This record gives sequence, C-alpha cells and structure tokens, in this order.
Amino acid sequence: MEESIDREQQTAEGQRESVSMPSMIREIFHGKCQDIRSYSPLTLAYIGDAVYDLIIRTAVVEKANRPANILHHITVKYVSAGAQARIVTALQEHFTQEEQTVYQRGKNAKPHTMAKNASPADYKKATGFEAVLGWLYLKDDMERILELVRKGIEAADIENL
Repeated sequence: MEESIDREQQTAEGQRESVSMPSMIREIFHGKCQDIRSYSPLTLAYIGDAVYDLIIRTAVVEKANRPANILHHITVKYVSAGAQARIVTALQEHFTQEEQTVYQRGKNAKPHTMAKNASPADYKKATGFEAVLGWLYLKDDMERILELVRKGIEAADIENL
C-alpha cells in the first residue's frame, strides 16, 4: 500500500474536499460501489458494530491513557447489547423514517447467534441499532452517527464518556 493516503481530492473548481473513509477503502482495496439498500440488515449490523466500537474506543482512549484492561472495562459499559438496547430505546423518537425502517429490518433479522450476556430482546434491539449505524456509515454520514451516539448515551443516562 501507499505510504500515505491523501484524504483530500481536488474538485473541478480547484478546491480541496475530504474523501470519506468508505470511499478511500473502496478505492484502495478495489471494492465496488453497491446500493446500500441491497445489503442485508445483518451485514449492516456487522459493519455498524465495528463503527460503534471504534467511536466508543476512541472516546474512551481520548479521555485518558490507561492500561488496556481498564479501557476494556470502561468500553464494555457502552458496547454491550444491554447498553445498546437502552440507547436505541431512548433514541427511537429521534430517528428519521429511513433510519426507523433500517432499525426495524435489523431488529427483525434472524441472527445465527445470540449474545451470552443479553436477553434476546436486547440483542435484537442492539442489532437494529448497529444496522442503522452501518447504513449511515456506508452512506458516509458520520456526522449523523456521532449525533445519534451522543444523544443516545445522554438520553439513556449512561455515564458520559
């Protein structure tokens, strides 16, 4: 791979604009641009889980340089299925119609596994939440993802990061 990746592209007017992470990944790894409406809700949840985890881990690390086991214990409070279920329950009134549709598809999907430490209802809600985050990520709407995560943590009254 190239030593450095230029995260900006030149526009027709000569201005520089940011290039999204999904676009950079697609370009570097020769992926294809696919209509995100064609993705299964579990595929959206798969990528949404990683996006959410990265956001929470970044926020936790930015608070303080701590041993990894302590960082992990703090992170688990936010990324567990139970916490995500509380977040999405508090967030639902803030979802757009499209987000609500993606959430329902994710929540109603039939996963092949269930979390060990979560009720089936919480696991389904968490899967729906992750599907929304995955959908927004693939739409390149990181601003909306961060808004929803922040609002959700606050509304669910989970200890702020």
